Amino acid sequence: MLNVEKIVKNYGDFRLDVSFEIPDGTVTGIVGKNGAGKSTTIKLILGLIRPDEGHVYINGKEASQLSGKDKQELGVALSESGFSSYLCIKDIIVILRKMYPDFDEKFFTDNCNIQKLPFDKKIKEFSTGMRAKLRVLVAISHKAKLLIMDEPTAGLDVEARNDILDLLRKYLADNEDCSILLTSHISSDLEGLCDDVYLLNDGKIILHEDTDTILSNYGVIKVDEEMYEKLDKTLILSSRKDHYGYQCFTNDRKFYAENYPGIVIENGSIDDLILMMTGGK
Repeated sequence: MLNVEKIVKNYGDFRLDVSFEIPDGTVTGIVGKNGAGKSTTIKLILGLIRPDEGHVYINGKEASQLSGKDKQELGVALSESGFSSYLCIKDIIVILRKMYPDFDEKFFTDNCNIQKLPFDKKIKEFSTGMRAKLRVLVAISHKAKLLIMDEPTAGLDVEARNDILDLLRKYLADNEDCSILLTSHISSDLEGLCDDVYLLNDGKIILHEDTDTILSNYGVIKVDEEMYEKLDKTLILSSRKDHYGYQCFTNDRKFYAENYPGIVIENGSIDDLILMMTGGK
């Protein structure tokens, strides 16, 4: 569905250089600390900025050369809706009818009602959660096969986040061949939605792993300095000094549990992945 081949973008001392692919029917997350290059990657894929090198292919076609019909298979949710803040949902419906022949007006209006989005109120008067829900509904309203979303749940309370995640889960259930690429700082959102994640750091992908594998196999080992010296570090991905000794991040916590009885091993998470792989030694 999406193939990013050696995309390069230079900004002064910062250089983004990534390659990855998103197969049909999968949900993929891009994670990393602030400034890692997540939003830049999204903008390059969407053609909002031009790469210095490399290519982006969507359904085998160069993204920069997609026809109008091809673009209709793309649903996008960025930090801004793309519509004037002085428009209301009634105005947006008229625009979407013209933009997308496959616009499902009943689906859109039904879900606006379910999410309690007012039809006559201007977007600038919407709450943060309401604007976020509107962005997602616009992205999925025309049966897009590829959704690209940059921080769709950022800054939302738990209820609004769950509403958006439920929208996406239902959309995936009804459109099994749809693929989603999203960035997020909220690990629980990614863990409950993504099939796999790419870890981006300083403009480069430093790890790609299935989400289930991270949650089932990865872990954080906590040991004093004496035990750290004795530890087999073959399966240690990263380590960092702490007040009691060391934290070690492993992709095989079972190995250490079986071979070092009594040491402290905690289950890994995407938060741990980001912290230990981008901040460890």
